[in-house]
Amino acid sequence: MTTHAPQAAQSVTLPASLDEAVAALGAMPAAVPVAGGTDLMSAVNKGLLRPSGLVGLGRISELRGWHYQDGHALLGAGLTHARMGRPDFAALIPALAASARAAGPPQIRNAGTLGGNVATAAPTGDALPVLAALEAELVIAGPGGARREIPVSHLLAGREMLEPAELIGFVRVPLLHAPQVFLKATGRTGPGRATASVAIVLDPARRGVRCAVGAIAPMPLRPLEAERWIASLIDWDGERGLAPDALAAFGEYVAAACIPDQVPPADGGEAPPLPPAVLHLRRTVAALARRALGRALS
Repeated sequence: MTTHAPQAAQSVTLPASLDEAVAALGAMPAAVPVAGGTDLMSAVNKGLLRPSGLVGLGRISELRGWHYQDGHALLGAGLTHARMGRPDFAALIPALAASARAAGPPQIRNAGTLGGNVATAAPTGDALPVLAALEAELVIAGPGGARREIPVSHLLAGREMLEPAELIGFVRVPLLHAPQVFLKATGRTGPGRATASVAIVLDPARRGVRCAVGAIAPMPLRPLEAERWIASLIDWDGERGLAPDALAAFGEYVAAACIPDQVPPADGGEAPPLPPAVLHLRRTVAALARRALGRALS
């Protein structure tokens, strides 16, 4: 039993458009936007959050679809994981569809949204390493119909934050028409929750490989040197295959870049070894990166 009952939100607003939602947030600065509510309601149920008002985004139809713009897909922030996991979306952005299908049990996939995954910015968010590898951008809606774009990585790293009365409206993703793979390892910390994840995106036009590692740090990590090294080994005009040794070396390169050895002490002694749990995580990342690249190249 508790000494007091949890207080419900004082007001609930259900706007019909993105600009109406922004105006509602401007009128109620303490209100909290809610779409699927998979993270918000968990915080409320745990007593970590008591919003004075809610701005529901479920009736904004423009946020639940996507359209094409200058070689990009403009994805509505209200797209659910279940919708992104369908075959028509998988043909468009395969890695994002794979991450959506892996985002927990059906009740989470049916309610959780792409924009919520980004706004919550939980390290285990399955869409985040894919968006980082795709170098996606966010279209932010502000007061008075204002729109601005920022890289997803900037928001996740805290380099650029949402201003008061701003909302994530869309996610702008390049259409590369090239192989993409998302893989993740799960533990016992929750249903489908990643202990490590890897997204691999091939970019034949730029003869590049993009890799992002999720769940092992507060934000997805990009091993840029490993990307450049492996891209230099690929025969982009041929079969694009790589020997198993090269794939294994890439996996080790990615894992070492994302989970480096400990720094030697100042007195010049040897660096202490990594704890067994960290070594296991490094081996997991290496295996995921090796397999993901192998699948992309095959």
